Amino acid sequence: MQSSSSAPSALYERREALALIADEAARAREGTGRLVLLRGATGTGRTALLEAATAHAEAHGMRVLRVRCSPRGSVATGDHLPVVEQLLSPIEELPAEELTTGAPDESLPAAARLWRLLREYAAGGPVLVAVDDVHLADENSRCWLTEAARRVDRLPVLLLVTERSQYDVDPPTAGLVHTLSPALVRTHTLAPLSGDAASDLVRSAVGDAPEEWVADYVRAGAGNPLLLRALLEDLNATTGAPAALPETCAALYPGAYPAAVSWWLDCAGAATADAARVFAALDELPEGADVELFTETAGAVGADPARVRGWLTAMTRLGLLRHDADGRPRYAHPLLRDAVLTGWPAADRHAAHRAAAEAMLRRGDPTETVAGQLLRSGPVDEVWATDALLDAATGAVRDDRTDDAVVLLRRALTEPMSAGRRAEVLTELGSLEFAAVRSSAGIPRLTEAMRLPGLPQYRVQAAVALGTALARRGEARAAVTLLRNLDGQLTDHPDLLRTVQTTSALLSDHDQTIREEIYRWLRDTAEHSPQSLGPAGRALLVRYEATAGLTSADAAMKQVRALLAEPAGPLAEPFLLGTAAAVAQWADELDEAERLTDRGLTGQRPTLLHPMHEALLNVRADIAAARGDYGQLLSDPESWRRERREGAGTGAGAAAGSGPGFRFGLGWATGPGEAKAATEPGTGSGSGIGIGIGTNTGTGTGSGTGPTNMEAHVLLALVETGRLDEARQLAAAFDLREAHDSWELNRFLYARGVVRGASGDAAGALGDFLECGRRQSARDVLSPVVTPWRAAAAQCQLALGHPREALALAEEELRLARLWNTPRLVGRSLRVLGTATGGRHGLDLTDEAVRVLREASVETELIPALIARGRQLIATGERTRARKSLREAAERAERLGAVSLRSAADESLRESGARSTATTLTASERRIAQLAAEGRTNTEIAESLHLARRTVETHLTSAYRKLGIRRRGELTAALVRVP
Repeated sequence: MQSSSSAPSALYERREALALIADEAARAREGTGRLVLLRGATGTGRTALLEAATAHAEAHGMRVLRVRCSPRGSVATGDHLPVVEQLLSPIEELPAEELTTGAPDESLPAAARLWRLLREYAAGGPVLVAVDDVHLADENSRCWLTEAARRVDRLPVLLLVTERSQYDVDPPTAGLVHTLSPALVRTHTLAPLSGDAASDLVRSAVGDAPEEWVADYVRAGAGNPLLLRALLEDLNATTGAPAALPETCAALYPGAYPAAVSWWLDCAGAATADAARVFAALDELPEGADVELFTETAGAVGADPARVRGWLTAMTRLGLLRHDADGRPRYAHPLLRDAVLTGWPAADRHAAHRAAAEAMLRRGDPTETVAGQLLRSGPVDEVWATDALLDAATGAVRDDRTDDAVVLLRRALTEPMSAGRRAEVLTELGSLEFAAVRSSAGIPRLTEAMRLPGLPQYRVQAAVALGTALARRGEARAAVTLLRNLDGQLTDHPDLLRTVQTTSALLSDHDQTIREEIYRWLRDTAEHSPQSLGPAGRALLVRYEATAGLTSADAAMKQVRALLAEPAGPLAEPFLLGTAAAVAQWADELDEAERLTDRGLTGQRPTLLHPMHEALLNVRADIAAARGDYGQLLSDPESWRRERREGAGTGAGAAAGSGPGFRFGLGWATGPGEAKAATEPGTGSGSGIGIGIGTNTGTGTGSGTGPTNMEAHVLLALVETGRLDEARQLAAAFDLREAHDSWELNRFLYARGVVRGASGDAAGALGDFLECGRRQSARDVLSPVVTPWRAAAAQCQLALGHPREALALAEEELRLARLWNTPRLVGRSLRVLGTATGGRHGLDLTDEAVRVLREASVETELIPALIARGRQLIATGERTRARKSLREAAERAERLGAVSLRSAADESLRESGARSTATTLTASERRIAQLAAEGRTNTEIAESLHLARRTVETHLTSAYRKLGIRRRGELTAALVRVP
């Protein structure tokens, strides 16, 4: 017999087994036979060991009789012994003279005849009787072999038998030797390969592969020679060289590995195969499958729970399962798990996932995990499944996992629910698909929801969402027509009818012609029957009068507060709150506007398309802008989620900056002939005179066919923070010739004008401002509370040398501002008119602007007013007063974080002959500059301080300007010089 060191390369760690067989073979050759039983799990190499033994026996002069049992060839009838007959068939074919006593006596019973035949054959020399897979033999043959084991001790016969020995879910049949005395049999159990042996086997096939690959192969082979060799065969055939394991068996060719796993399962029996697959299905869970859940699930599909527990223990000892860090059993490798699942009928797999879901529900597991199993099962046709899926969808929305919510809602629609509930689910799903997933599937879902029978409020809810979606696609007329068609169906539901009419009014902001029709109807109705409009409809008229320059802020707020005191239904309340919040923000009642906004957002379901949801989000951003809260505007990810629309421009917007924001200053010169940019440190001679931007006049919904309100805000923020190149890139990303008419287009025109003005293109900026004004005026939007295009155009006219035109625009701006009469509007208009007027009277106007804005603490407009006054004082020769005003502006801009305004103040200070005050770093600038000096990258600094990368860049730009340096390498020395 070969030693283990010289054993065939197919055998690893079989030294003890080979030695046992060699000893027993020598004993048989001396005339004392015995039964040697080799036991082992499927794939552990029983057959390979048997073949090595037969080769050894033949080499030592032993004659060999061998047979391999199989289920198909092992069916006994009568007194036949199929396996033994096949085993001894070579003897029966021998000529009679080769046997000691002649041919077998056919008159004897089969078992006796076959024993006599073997005994006579052994008389001629030692014999090895090799039986592979005896567990598959027929019962008669197994009994014969057991009886033979009792008699071979005086014959030169070695009975070498292999038997599968593995813990299965189905109880096994009795083993071959269960009735034999231990003295009559030598049993050896083959263990799985150790890690070292498995690694050696892999190395023999793949050579010098990376250690992590080898370890991966070993884990996927699970210490099983059969699986490991099949895997290596596939990898060699697929790549011809060592390679990383694929994620699924589908990438393996020719598929020896999944075939070997399938055979392993077949050998274990149907119950074990089902249990293994159930466990594999549960093992796909991120946290794995705990024992209790697996046991209960396997029991639900017909397995004995007690046997299932034992199977888990046995598979762990065999190496096919391993415990994870939490002590839970898992498949040794994901590829092994995938192979177990390969070929599993879909119906069986669905049944297992359903059973797991029911088990989780009984245990009180989170509905998210229950729904995870339901997503893998077919329809359950049970209400509990509907509830679990919808509850999980709600959680996904709450956690901002929109894609997961869409999948869950789609699956929920396959389960039973009432028509009303189905309409709600379709409305929510359609809203998410349209707004978040940007899928055209959203429109049909919403249409189906409208057509379902049920309570009218469900139909109205779906109609509002569908109308909002159509308006976003630039189909405002279709949206309004859709809503108008509901009027006749809601005559008995006045609250719902008012909701539909209010929605129509809001969506009409996307189409000038329809807007005129709708608001004419609103005004006529308010005149003859104001109560029929409800509080929300009357609030819309207040908003209209505010934008049309027909009322004051005080009068508008008095009306709005009275309307808020009236009762409003749940469907109408968002419209009332959103409209009231917008009016309050225009009126500079920022705290009240914020409370109304929060209240409105709290009461809304963000998953449903609704014209007021984005309006409320826009008001929230406008409030932050009015306060000069750049940090919130630039870092709040919620702001980005507002812009849920289809169409072009999202890529450009994402590339342009780290977040949305507002521009509070036009950074170009106001004097004739001076049109240089003043947005970058050390360049340009502009005054940085600020022009604020008001809140939106529409619903805040994106048109889907052009730039949105958000892109306009991003443009302004980029200019304010000195990122002019990015602002130009974003502005150029939109072809406005393709955009549908909407209030958002007007906002974008204004913002693009700011970009052009900051870039030194006063003529281009003037064109944008005038076009914005023409479009606004056509909509009866005249008040500067919306977009101060006249003030901006006036500054362009001054830069182009047209003071008369500038003066006319500024005077009209002030007239309209005094109608609304808030410090913000009046102060801004006085400042622009003062600049356009010039001289002592112009300075008086600017002084008044500073006083008005200072008393009201309107910081964002006070800074440009201080700069304008300082420049006018320089022009009159009052440099001391000018410097005081400009230093105050610089300090306030520094605190506010208004980079362009700070640069404009510094530039004007230099013109006055004063030294710049911008030599003291803020705490944030010093901290960031110090980290940069230590060699940290901008990304590393942002991560360590929990800031946006753009925020870091802005602070560094400001620090470079203050320190008078241009390179990062100069920071260390500069920081030492500056306090």
